[in-house]
Amino acid sequence: MASWRLPWSPLRLRAAQRLLPAPLRRSGSGPAPPRLPGSLARSGGFVGGRWVQAAAAFPVLDPASGAELGRVADCGVAEARAAVRAAWEAGPGWSAAPAKERSVLLRKWYSLMMENKDDLAKIITAENGKPLKEAEGEILYSASFLEWFAEEARRIYGDIIPPSVKDRRILVLKQPVGVAAIITPWNFPSAMITRKVGAALAAGCTVVVKPAEDTPLSALALAELANQAGIPAGVYNVVPCSQQQTPAVGEALCTDPLVAKISFTGSTATGKTCVCTNRFLVQKKIHDAFVEKFAKAIERELRVGNGFDEGTTQGPLINEKAVGKVERHISDAVSQGASIVTGGKRHSFGKNFFEPTLLSNVTTNMLCTQEETFGPLAPVIKFDTEAEAVAIANSANVGLAGYFYSQDPAQIWRVAEQLEVGIVGVNEGIMSSVECPFGGVKQSGLGREGSKYGIDEYLEIKYVCFGGL
Repeated sequence: MASWRLPWSPLRLRAAQRLLPAPLRRSGSGPAPPRLPGSLARSGGFVGGRWVQAAAAFPVLDPASGAELGRVADCGVAEARAAVRAAWEAGPGWSAAPAKERSVLLRKWYSLMMENKDDLAKIITAENGKPLKEAEGEILYSASFLEWFAEEARRIYGDIIPPSVKDRRILVLKQPVGVAAIITPWNFPSAMITRKVGAALAAGCTVVVKPAEDTPLSALALAELANQAGIPAGVYNVVPCSQQQTPAVGEALCTDPLVAKISFTGSTATGKTCVCTNRFLVQKKIHDAFVEKFAKAIERELRVGNGFDEGTTQGPLINEKAVGKVERHISDAVSQGASIVTGGKRHSFGKNFFEPTLLSNVTTNMLCTQEETFGPLAPVIKFDTEAEAVAIANSANVGLAGYFYSQDPAQIWRVAEQLEVGIVGVNEGIMSSVECPFGGVKQSGLGREGSKYGIDEYLEIKYVCFGGL
């Protein structure tokens, strides 16, 4: 995650619903793709309160079957600049609205997400592949950011500072930065949007969202619900585009002088961030027993399959390129002496599926310890002392999250303070919540999202000196 503020100063119509083509077309063999909920499925971009089409469209694929779910408007530079202009024109009205009014509209958006949570989850599983239960969990998490920032909208406080001379008063105001361009990844196609957009809209900013090309349908479904909630035209805009159009659209959003802020979470081409454990460091005295139990737990508890199938705990990877990266990391590790304890190859379920894989005898010069695998691969590194483990952990050039287990209070404080990460889990592996700041250090980004700190990313601090009193 990264949030960068740009140096430039930024100077309702009801939507016509467009459904994805029906019946849904298929581009591959295997099981038929899921049907998307018609009430929320959209194929156009959303600009200035209108559904818009582009000169071309690109396919959105079901990663489980490879089948085509539908085609979405392939927005380009023209649509991106139109969305920025719409956001800029909507800015003065939105920022001037009372905080309570913004709060009420965000709360309506949250309520509509909760009313449509089942359909929203099905859209995530269809385009992302994650098991439906995980998708349902993401929708609850996603909606909670709208609820949280609906409340935070009314808590943007300024300051009065005691002056050094008696005829002056010193005021500090907080004001929205302006138009924010929001670039989001495929792994959490709903939550990564609301975590950013909820804060931006609560602060009084307007936004243009560029979702990942693999998962645009969630962003468009959110646009439909924002429109139903009464979010004014131009306040929330979405410009989906293909991988081919992404560089041009990204450049347009980053260079437009009307855009005051860029916030993105994405791949190493745009940013480095993820909270998934990428390396397991295990003390040598328990290493062998740990690996043995870990392998048994993988074989006993993980079930690979279609995300819509009951009992599935691991769905497909997002695309075949992601599968290739897992293979490359395993091949590199094995060539340097690592051992495959379980898994290690593509799963028979389909081309985007990979077996849950456990590696032992892993060393820090292997690719899987230097890059994010972003796949079902668990490399285990043996260490001796606490100092050695901390050194290995801190040798990475990224630092979003780190986790460790200990029952020693002194060691807990010591290691938590020494780990070079933005988030530390102590005896806990799931820490994300709306109340807590999410963000990293090193090449894992700038700024924080969620919590009371998240809204500050979209606010300017203005100092007013009132003299002659």
